[in-house]
Amino acid sequence: MRRALHIAIMITVFATGAWAQETPATAVFPSSPADTARSVPIPSAQPAQRAFPSGAATATTAIPRNLPVVPFIDLAVRSPETGQEVAFSLQLLLLLTVLSLAPSMIILVTSFLRISIVLDFVKRALSLQQVPPSQVLMGIALFLTMFIMWPTFDEVYTQSIKPLADGQIGVEEAYRAAEKPFRIFMYSQMRSDPENIRLFMSMRGLPKPQSLADVPTYVLIPSFILSELTIAFKIGILLYIPFIIIDMVVASTLMSMGMIMLPPVMISTPFKLILFVLVDGWNLMVRQLVESFMRNGA
Repeated sequence: MRRALHIAIMITVFATGAWAQETPATAVFPSSPADTARSVPIPSAQPAQRAFPSGAATATTAIPRNLPVVPFIDLAVRSPETGQEVAFSLQLLLLLTVLSLAPSMIILVTSFLRISIVLDFVKRALSLQQVPPSQVLMGIALFLTMFIMWPTFDEVYTQSIKPLADGQIGVEEAYRAAEKPFRIFMYSQMRSDPENIRLFMSMRGLPKPQSLADVPTYVLIPSFILSELTIAFKIGILLYIPFIIIDMVVASTLMSMGMIMLPPVMISTPFKLILFVLVDGWNLMVRQLVESFMRNGA
């Protein structure tokens, strides 16, 4: 018993000495654990510092040497130095305004207004909904307008646009030269019935004109628009009459036969198309439209 106790004491002393050798006697607990713990570097907490691969930055941000042939456009905004630059800026602004209003001006001061209305009347008189499309009718009206107005356009180019491009005349002179052919065309269509001119002159309080030169342009344009609307509606009435007769005959026939539920338009539309094709309606209508402008302009 005494020998076993002696062996246990020796084993305990041996283990205590080994722990003392592994733990240094100088290691003490820090006085401020929180502060010193932040300042102690940890080797495994930061990534290893490696050199950035050479050429990687230039491969993504460098400008290529062989640039495509694209023109460089530069826009500079500065204050005008002379009065001519101010006048040029105002002329440029006026030109952009005119270009934005050009489609409306072409519609209202040319033959486009009458032709487009007459073509729409034809489509409605034939009871057609989708054929021909509205884009096709507007295209026909546009090319007929170019055909009718070509002498006027040619005169405008010869007397206004070309001299202005060559530097022979100024902007104001070019405007006057371009205005004259259109004024003559508009007045020629109202020569036989100048009632609309008289109407606008009286509403404006202007004296009775002795010639076309006495009629201002701002009076001539609305007079021409009303005249074209009146003529187009007259042509539309004449176009509607034969097709209305066909509708009345078909409707009376269906009523007498007791076919009340059958739409008359479904039966009358083929007869309208047959009549329009037999009389060569497109040729006849276009011929009369063009001759109406030529006859008034002669």
